[in-house]
Amino acid sequence: MQGSKLYVGNLGYSVTNQELEELFSEHGEVKQVNIIEGKGFGFVEMSNQAEAEKAKEALDGSDFKGLTLKVDEARPPRKRERGGRPPRGRNQRRDFRRY
Repeated sequence: MQGSKLYVGNLGYSVTNQELEELFSEHGEVKQVNIIEGKGFGFVEMSNQAEAEKAKEALDGSDFKGLTLKVDEARPPRKRERGGRPPRGRNQRRDFRRY
């Protein structure tokens, strides 16, 4: 594990940031908690990598409010690909008036 930020999946929709912080604080110092509303997952940032590993080992697969938690190292967000046509360059435009 390289970072101290953890992904926490399979959360009940009623779980609060405070409840998640209390759960993870049993395994080290929690710097930040961010639950993504209505998605059933969130992120917990521990104070260092060792505490993040400790929390992951202790809580991954554990029961929390009737659901089995999925705890893993957080991955960086994906770059979003934009839809639509590709941008046009200056030289790609044709002047059809001369035909």
